[in-house]
Parts: sequence; structure tokens; C-alpha cells
Amino acid sequence: MHSRMYKVSVYIPVLNEEDKIEDALKSVSWADEVIIINTGCTDNTLEIARRYTDRIVPCKFEGFGKLRNFGIDQCTYPWILSIDADERCTPELATEIRQALAQENLSDAYWIPRRNWFMGRWIKHGDWYPDYCQPKLFKADKMRYRDEDEVHEGWDVKGSIGYLTSDVLHFSFASLSDVLRKVDSYSELGADKLIRQNRSHGIGKAFLRGLWAFIRIYILKRSFLDGWAGFVIALSNFQGTFYRHAKHAWKKNHWDQPPPWK
Repeated sequence: MHSRMYKVSVYIPVLNEEDKIEDALKSVSWADEVIIINTGCTDNTLEIARRYTDRIVPCKFEGFGKLRNFGIDQCTYPWILSIDADERCTPELATEIRQALAQENLSDAYWIPRRNWFMGRWIKHGDWYPDYCQPKLFKADKMRYRDEDEVHEGWDVKGSIGYLTSDVLHFSFASLSDVLRKVDSYSELGADKLIRQNRSHGIGKAFLRGLWAFIRIYILKRSFLDGWAGFVIALSNFQGTFYRHAKHAWKKNHWDQPPPWK
């Protein structure tokens, strides 16, 4: 084993997270540095955050790829844990991270399973567990996100990726209204991404893509085993996919522009 353990920076992007940020900050109090990336909070998020860290850095939101790279650039220490305000680092994960960083032959980044709480239960199927959305623990100089990605940001790791077994907990939705707001905001960003990629468009394509998203999640990935919560998750995947492609068609066809008045 190494005679030293590497220090860890944590960055947390925030936008009006007053109901969530304190629990997130408490869960990473073991880290050597915690940085809040403020994308325009107007509630009490920053007041709460100042009780736990003096590193609060403003950042104009121009897509999640640029936002996460900005967060990386603010970090001081050689290892970074990326946590969102609606996520919690469990004590078991904190212990596993410390143990991993004390070992020889470290990987350059690590997948961490994310366990999602939704509609009164922990989700066990579909895309929601183990929900390896992106490597969340990584060497600061080995991972970058793709600046051009507005949402569902891609990433690149220079080196090897390992696995940790302890969970990050994810409390993304306090209500179904939160689900609908996320469908709307992410589909808007996703439509812009499709336009930038010059992808083909059409309402028929939007429906078929949405239908496939529902079938893939609910049947092939067995979300039906999670009861009504699994159905709502699959339905929201249909909605998110449909509206992403429908908004793409809307923008490309300029349906927001009325005909000339005669």
C-alpha cells in the first residue's frame, strides 16, 4: 500500500437547491475540498452552502458538458468526486474511496453505482440501477467532458476505468411535477443537441423513438418489476424522447412562425 492517500476534491453544480444541498454537503464532509458551482441561484442554496465551504464559484450555464469541465478546472487536488445536489455519498462509499486511493495500481477513473429513490421505493431495474451514468471518481488530469454536449454529456477518460461497489444515492424527484419539469428542460437541451448534430427530424420519428424508449425500459430492461414506479419511469422516457425529437422537428420546420397576415 502507499504510505499516503491521495486527497480528494468534490464539486457540486447548483441551481436553486435549498431543499437538497445540505444533505449533499454533509455526505461529502470527509473530502479534502468541496466546491460549489453556482449557475444562478436565487434561493437560499448559497447561504446554506457557506456553512460547509467557502469555495463558491459562479458559472454561466452553457450546457452540462462545459459546466462539468468548469467544475473540474476549479478543483485543487489530484482526485475528483463529481456529486450533484440531489445525490448523497454514503458512508460505505466514502470508506471504499479512501481504501481504493490507498492501493497500488489505481485505475484512472471509477464507475460508481447510483441507487435511485422514486415513488416511495428504491428502483432495482431498467436504466436506474446500477445507473452507471458516467465515471464519478477520477484523476483530475485524466477525464474531460465534451464541451459541445448540452445535455447527456459525453466524456473521455485517458486510461483505465475501474468499478467501486458502494452506492451513491440519488433523490432526483420530489414530485411528479419535478419529472415533468425535467422532461421539458432536458428535451429542450436535447433538441438543440440534435440540431447541432444535423440529425434527421419528424414527428413520426419522434413517436417511434419514444415508443422504443418505453419498450426498452419497461419490457427489455424489466422496469415492470418495479411496479407503478417502473411504469412511470418508462413513460417519462417515452415523453422525454418524444419531446426531444418533436422539439427538434418544431425548430427545424419553424412552426413557431405564423404565416404572413393578409
